[in-house]
Amino acid sequence: MSQGKIKKLISDKGFGFIEGERGELFFHHSSVEGTSFETLSEGQTVEYSEGRGPKGPRAENVRVV
Repeated sequence: MSQGKIKKLISDKGFGFIEGERGELFFHHSSVEGTSFETLSEGQTVEYSEGRGPKGPRAENVRVV
């Protein structure tokens, strides 16, 4: 699992971006595990696995550290 920080949240649309070890990655609210998307905040440290979405790389299995 990789680690990064939540860079930006677009709460009304249900997605955000993580600044990770290999750059910025998109993540969707459905990929958040162990907590709800609504409780996340910018700057929070998370761990994730990198996957592929329809528009390119994305973070999956996102968990707060």
